[in-house]
Amino acid sequence: MNAFIFPGQGAQFPGMGKALYEQSKEAKALFKKANSILGFKITETMFEGEAADLKQTKVTQPAIFLHSVILAKCLGANFNPDMVAGHSLGEFSALVANKVLDFESGLNLVAQRAEAMQKACEMSESTMAAVLGLDNAIVEAVCSETEGVVVAANYNCPGQLVISGAIESTHKACETLKEKGARRALVLPVGGAFHSPLMEPAREHLASAIENTVFKTPSCPIYQNATATAVVDSVEIKRNLIAQLTAPVKWAQSVEQMILDGAKNFTEVGPGNVLQGLVRKINREAATAAAVFEN
Repeated sequence: MNAFIFPGQGAQFPGMGKALYEQSKEAKALFKKANSILGFKITETMFEGEAADLKQTKVTQPAIFLHSVILAKCLGANFNPDMVAGHSLGEFSALVANKVLDFESGLNLVAQRAEAMQKACEMSESTMAAVLGLDNAIVEAVCSETEGVVVAANYNCPGQLVISGAIESTHKACETLKEKGARRALVLPVGGAFHSPLMEPAREHLASAIENTVFKTPSCPIYQNATATAVVDSVEIKRNLIAQLTAPVKWAQSVEQMILDGAKNFTEVGPGNVLQGLVRKINREAATAAAVFEN
C-alpha cells in the first residue's frame, strides 16, 4: 500500500517551487491563483527570496503548503495514495491531496493558521527544544515536574522528541534532561511554543475558521497528528485538526500505525526530505522516496 506524506514548517528552502512553476502550466496557474488569494506575491519570496525571508511564519506555512499541494496535483497518475499523513502544517496539505479540502479553502485556512500562530507567539515568550537519546516517558515526566508551561510537542521518531513551552521552563527542562542522560537537549531557533497550551489563542481563532469551512469525505484515510489513527469521517477530521494546535504531533505513532495497516511505500510530497529520514528511523524496512515531477 502507498502512503503519501507531507512535510511541515522547517522544510522550506530558497527557490522552492520555481522549477514546478516553470515546467508546468497547471502549476503556474495555481501559483498565480495563490498570489491572488493571499493578497501578496508569495511566489517572489519563494522563488527569489533569501532563507531569512522564508522564515516569516506568514510566508513559511503557505509556501510549504503550496509546494506540496501543487506538486501532488502535478504528479497525475503517479499520485495514488491508499493513505495520507502530514507533519503539523503538512496535515493541511494532506487534506487537500485526499480531497477533503479544495485548494482555495486549504490555502485560506493555512494563511489564517499562520497569522493566528504568529499572534500567539507574540503574546508570550516561548520556544521549543529538541531532545535526543531519551525514552519518551522520561521526557514526559521531566516536563510534568518542571515549573511553568513545558510539554512534549513532537514525537518525531524513537529517541527524538521535541518539547515546547515558556522560555524559562523549557531551558530548565533541558538542563534536567541532560542530567537524566539526554544525548542533546537543544533549544531551537523558533518563534514560539507550537503544539503547546500557549497556542490556545491560535486554536480558538482557527477553530472558528475550520468550523465555517466545508470538509468533504476523503478519498482515502488520513492519519492525523492528534490521534495517530486512520480517520475518514469529516466531522472527526475537523475536530482533530482543531485540537492539533495545542496537542502533540504523534508522528512516530502515526507512521507505526500506517505500517500496521499495510503501508509499504512512503512518498514525501513537498520540499526537503526530513520525513523520509524519520520514517526510516521509525522502521528500517519501510521504503521511502521523494515525489518527483517529470514534465
